[in-house]
Amino acid sequence: MSYRFGEVAFTPAVKALQEERGSRASYARLEAGPPRGDRFGPDERAFIEARDGFYLATVSETGWPYVQFRGGPPGFLRVLDEHTLGWADFRGNRQYVSVGNLRGDDRVALILMDYASRRRLKVLGHAETIELPPSTGAGAATAPREDLAARLAVPGYDAAIERAMRVRVVAFDWNCPQHITPRFTLEEVERAVTPLRERVAELERRLASCEARATKE
Repeated sequence: MSYRFGEVAFTPAVKALQEERGSRASYARLEAGPPRGDRFGPDERAFIEARDGFYLATVSETGWPYVQFRGGPPGFLRVLDEHTLGWADFRGNRQYVSVGNLRGDDRVALILMDYASRRRLKVLGHAETIELPPSTGAGAATAPREDLAARLAVPGYDAAIERAMRVRVVAFDWNCPQHITPRFTLEEVERAVTPLRERVAELERRLASCEARATKE
């Protein structure tokens, strides 16, 4: 199978339902096509590193799925190479549900959203946690963790970093925009309205100048 996401996600039960609902043939053609969905390219890197958050799903030792939102400044989620994601894991409410789940099952699913552009990227992979800062000591044993910490650093962001998270990506898939309601962050709204505010200010200055000349006349 060339469609890596389908190879993982399309279980026999899923394929049976696709057959019942009439979509199996189209996905079968996709599976028979050229390889795709197993390594990040420039489009995926640009999309991923522009996000200010994502949804992370893990599975507990009792079989319950758990979904958590992970957020930070745009760019805190990094593409370390074409098969690997990483991010600095900031301290939250200290329930440690996701991290605890990963001790029993390292499989994760990520959903990355761009609501403004109605785009969505799904990622499946195996996650590992790397505690930061590294334990006391020096030399070659700590160098890889020090290097990872440097690559995932978020300068100027005031948050306590408890660990690094690294995901070895198995498959990813772009979703269609259907049913994604456009939403905008405060930063996105500010970028859109700033030129309008500047234009209004310019017109107000012109109007004030015209009124001043009319009063003199």
